Amino acid sequence: MNGRELIATRAARFFKDGDLVNLGIGMPTMCANFLPEGVHIILHSENGFIGIGPTPSPEDWDKDVVNAGGQPASIVPGGCCFDSAMSFGLTRGGHVDATVLGALEVDQEGNLANWIIPGKMVPGMGGGMDLVAGANLVVVAMEHCNKTGAPKILKKCTLPLTAAGEVDYVVTELCVLHKTDKGLVLEELAPGVTVEEVLSKTDADLIIPEKIGCML
Repeated sequence: MNGRELIATRAARFFKDGDLVNLGIGMPTMCANFLPEGVHIILHSENGFIGIGPTPSPEDWDKDVVNAGGQPASIVPGGCCFDSAMSFGLTRGGHVDATVLGALEVDQEGNLANWIIPGKMVPGMGGGMDLVAGANLVVVAMEHCNKTGAPKILKKCTLPLTAAGEVDYVVTELCVLHKTDKGLVLEELAPGVTVEEVLSKTDADLIIPEKIGCML
């Protein structure tokens, strides 16, 4: 199991059977492939779907059905579509049980920055701000460090925020962090990873409990 699969597998364990879940573009979408046995979720897409299904084959793709990233999608039996106003009403109304999304930065206060990359053109933050503020559980799934090796889990975010204080858990290839009233708690480690390694690759202050679980 590679790092991305480990992250997706662990993040998927936060879901409960019957949850309405929004999965962000990229690695978070992998969570749907690693659901625990007996757990069936309903996927929400902010462009107006409940019950979004697997990526269809080219010959089966209805070109009017795409996910929030504009990629080919399908709708499972019983699924439905609606306008963006209804979709964001569901999100803002607290009806989305969980969202998993990536991040450029997360800090020890539970702040999230994930929509603007310095020096690159971006179309905007999309539905991320509404999802993070409205979902009942917010899980960030990302690599622990960026491509240069610099920590992505900081004392304070430096990029423009998507939301303030809304992150509940951070899942990386090294560990699981839980945002509490006291700060970020190191709750689980990946197999073979030490506390010292996590601390060396993390800028944020972490709370280290006496007992730390395993991600698998």
